Amino acid sequence: QVQLVESGGGLVQRGESLRLACAASGNIFRILNMGWYRQAPGSQRELVATITSGNFTNYADSVRGRFTVSRDNAKNTVYLQMNSLKPEDTAVYYCKAVHLGPDVDLQDYWGQGTQVTVSS
Repeated sequence: QVQLVESGGGLVQRGESLRLACAASGNIFRILNMGWYRQAPGSQRELVATITSGNFTNYADSVRGRFTVSRDNAKNTVYLQMNSLKPEDTAVYYCKAVHLGPDVDLQDYWGQGTQVTVSS
């Protein structure tokens, strides 16, 4: 079992920045892709950014140029640097990890979510 714990969410004003972190723990064999997703009230959960184990990144059009996803494999942690935040970025942000088990089994794991609220 793998657990993902997020941190860094909060309440900020338009134009400010936040840095989210998601640390994986538990019975970790190999974490492949990691990603950030968000869900606003009344909306479906959507992809924000992903990063592969080789540090290839992908971003939603709505955040490209403002958000940066990175990872520290030694710490089993993925980060999301969010700059120039807009009210439309307000959502619960979830961390996702694709875990490769010792029997070459793939399993998705999700964090508990952290609230990001952008005022103004």
